[in-house]
Amino acid sequence: MGFMTPMEKLARFDIKLPPVSGPAGLYKPALIDGECLYFSGHLPTQMDGSIITGKLGHNTTIEEGKKAAMQVGLNILSTVCDLVGSLNRVACVLKLTGYVNATDDFIDHPQVINGCSELFEKIWGKDFGVGVRSAFGATGLPAGATVEIDGIFKLHTI
Repeated sequence: MGFMTPMEKLARFDIKLPPVSGPAGLYKPALIDGECLYFSGHLPTQMDGSIITGKLGHNTTIEEGKKAAMQVGLNILSTVCDLVGSLNRVACVLKLTGYVNATDDFIDHPQVINGCSELFEKIWGKDFGVGVRSAFGATGLPAGATVEIDGIFKLHTI
């Protein structure tokens, strides 16, 4: 396959990014400070604008949660493209924090957040697409969302 840029990988894997959605409150969806791009918590907003909802351990399976986390990853990528023009500006994933809408006895939060991590690994590879990460359970998330993820990317200097 040879070297492919992140944007070429999106095309090769037929990955479609959803429209950029604006903030739901008083905050910036993403902010650049030096070489770091910080992105606020993103939800699993689908192409039609609806949000994937559900609670792990109650009415949502781990596989459904993973798909929601992957959708969050796609929304993060849309925000990044909107801010910096191309995913090719991203050097690597530094940190992800994943929040899983779950019951008190649910314990598989990391497996859910893998949906986003696996997407980023597919785009940037194991060395640059996998950063440090935390995964937590939450008793509720905005709009009843299944997952919310925030984090930090390192940018290539131009």
